[in-house]
Amino acid sequence: MNIVCLDMEGVLVPEIWIAFAEASGIPELRRTTRDEPDYNKLMNSRIGILKEHGFGLKEIQETIAKIDPLPGAKEFLDTLRAETQVIILSDTFEQFASPLMKKLGWPTIFCNTLEVADNGEITGFTMRVEKSKLSTVKALQSIGFETIASGDSYNDLDMILASKAGFLFRSTEQIKKDHPELPAFEEFDDLLNAIRKAL
Repeated sequence: MNIVCLDMEGVLVPEIWIAFAEASGIPELRRTTRDEPDYNKLMNSRIGILKEHGFGLKEIQETIAKIDPLPGAKEFLDTLRAETQVIILSDTFEQFASPLMKKLGWPTIFCNTLEVADNGEITGFTMRVEKSKLSTVKALQSIGFETIASGDSYNDLDMILASKAGFLFRSTEQIKKDHPELPAFEEFDDLLNAIRKAL
């Protein structure tokens, strides 16, 4: 029994924090897990920057409402879900993901939760589980699934390397250079074909 585990941002939808960095005019918020392997460090930095500039959840959600899936992402996901089980494993947050999942036809997503004050200030975050992507892949394997994984960032590498087949998708030159053993694709059709071969 196979299950495909996909990253969300950078793979199916644009990077939320990059979109918000552009909307807010704060270039420091452009940093993502493609740049910073330590997710806690990255998120704490983001929360500090938001506080400094007086931005909260509402402003980020207004940006997310304008984000559409990457061209071809919904068709890719629909085709894949008709052929096998698919789950999105993301380090994003429930408060960010919902409108994007609606645009993608409500696929299953496992993600994290923001801690938000009554005034809308983002005060912290709760990770679903430590090393959430790797932990989830191992849990799926423990109940009889073989996993196939794809993502673009440092925080995807553990789940990709732990799976029976793993692929980089629209990743950085540095990550591709660091992991030449991982097939790397730029187009949904090529990723779909690679997953089909692994099923």
